[in-house]
Amino acid sequence: MGDPQSKTKALPALERRRRDDATRDLVTVNDPSGVASEAYRMLRTNLFYALIDSPPKIIVLTSANVGEGKSTTTANLSVTLAQAGKNVLTLDCDLRGPRLHSIFDVSNSSGLVDILAAGDKIEDVWREPTPRLKLICAGPPPPNPAELLTSRRLAEFLAEMRRRFDYVLVDTPPVGVSDSAVLAANGDGVLLVLDSQHTRKGPLRQALRTLRGVGANVLGTVMNNFEVPKGGNTPYGHLQ
Repeated sequence: MGDPQSKTKALPALERRRRDDATRDLVTVNDPSGVASEAYRMLRTNLFYALIDSPPKIIVLTSANVGEGKSTTTANLSVTLAQAGKNVLTLDCDLRGPRLHSIFDVSNSSGLVDILAAGDKIEDVWREPTPRLKLICAGPPPPNPAELLTSRRLAEFLAEMRRRFDYVLVDTPPVGVSDSAVLAANGDGVLLVLDSQHTRKGPLRQALRTLRGVGANVLGTVMNNFEVPKGGNTPYGHLQ
């Protein structure tokens, strides 16, 4: 058997690597002139002009499966909206598997859970990773995530945030988790994120049926891991 002490020492390094990998996903900050950053800006532009008459303020981002890049898309779209001079609030509502705190490299010691369950003030919980962008992480894992996310308190919270911000971006679990359908129904529109290399038609169709079944307004899709002719991967957005 190996030395238990050496295993203990390896854990922080592993955590750092995971954090660094997540932080590198924030291309709109780390590589603002890159192809991927330009694609996120194009997605922002599509969002501005696709629905001029009734622009959505609360935008829910979800996916058909785990690992399709919804949190990365949420983070980078948030940054580009803030860079355009919009006041943006980004919420990590994936209470079972939060990731935004890793991407923005901030602590997850407090967050949405503290607001909904303990009544903490919003200003005491949010972070400002970039100018004009407020981030509320998920916070410590609750024993009852579904109850928190379906509570009247959350609906009231979103209504208040709608008045205070130009855009509220909500990162939710994949559609297969009941929380995401409830959140999608409470938003003004949904962006469905998929992986061009791994998302299959069956789960994608099922996700769309589920979202439409709860009356969600599906704005369009965002395709990750899409190879452009000059090489490299970039998100590709299509809004209806």
